[in-house]
Amino acid sequence: RLFDLDPDLLPLFQYNCKQFASPQECLSAPEFLDHVRKVMLVIDAAVSHLENLACLEEYLCNLGKKHQAVGVKVESFSTVGESLLYMLEKCLGTAFSPDVREAWSKLYGAVVKAMRRGWETLPEGD
Repeated sequence: RLFDLDPDLLPLFQYNCKQFASPQECLSAPEFLDHVRKVMLVIDAAVSHLENLACLEEYLCNLGKKHQAVGVKVESFSTVGESLLYMLEKCLGTAFSPDVREAWSKLYGAVVKAMRRGWETLPEGD
C-alpha cells in the first residue's frame, strides 16, 4: 500500500547501494522485510509503553534524526500511517471499528510527534 500511495518513496529504500527497479522487487527484498520488522518493533514498543510513551521519547527523536539523515521527509510519515491503518483494517475486518481506528491513529501520531523532534533538533550554530 505504501508505494501505491507514494511511489516516490521507493528510492529511499536502498540497501547496499542497490536501487530497486520496482515496488515488487523492494517488497520481496530481505532487507526491506527486516525494515518492516523494525517498524513493527517500534509500534510494539509504543503499545507496550502506552501509559508512559515519554520513556521512548529520546529513542524516537534519534530515530527521527536517522530518517532525516537518509532523506526521509516528515510528510512521508502520513503515508506510512495511512498504510498502517489500511493494513490493520484489512487484518481486523469488522473489529476495526471507528474507535479502534482513532486509538491507532492517536498512538501512531504520538510516535511521529516524538520522531519529528529529530528534525527540529538542530546542532548549535545552525
